[in-house]
Amino acid sequence: MQNDEKVFIKQILDPSTQNEAFQRLVNQYSRPLYSHIRTLVIDHNDTDDVLQNTFIKVFKNIAKFKGESKLFSWMYRIATNEALTFLSQKAKKSGISSGDLQQNAIQSLKSDDYFDGDALQIKLQMAIANLPEKQQLVFKMRYFQELKYEEISEILGTSVGALKASYHHAAKKIEDYINNG
Repeated sequence: MQNDEKVFIKQILDPSTQNEAFQRLVNQYSRPLYSHIRTLVIDHNDTDDVLQNTFIKVFKNIAKFKGESKLFSWMYRIATNEALTFLSQKAKKSGISSGDLQQNAIQSLKSDDYFDGDALQIKLQMAIANLPEKQQLVFKMRYFQELKYEEISEILGTSVGALKASYHHAAKKIEDYINNG
């Protein structure tokens, strides 16, 4: 862990500097975490809920952060887990599969004020929704967030080689879907 990250975490843990430091953390990471969560849960309001839950988890668990990865990677892992848990619970409550839940969310993008994509973007989202969960995660983190394989490896705890293979397979399936679907 870099020295400035250690100092920052100490500020978050110190009651006298905690509020200001945590506000800086929220300001710095809200946009990238929102963007990441949005690619997973699709719906804007659901994304806001998951983002809020992510920051609550980060706040509650920051003392347990050991610095074995970057703070950014640790927070992304929390956001990813929160998003996947949210989707699983929402699907269960709705009595539908996760895949059906995703398809419904993609269909509702057309009327979403926070979505500025076109028909091709909708088709891309549908192609991604047809991928296995791991390939979806890798593709979204690499394509939409433009994360390096090394960063994704830290977040997902998977080797870089396996991630490259997953991305390659995902990209091929998406290309086939868009060209033939």
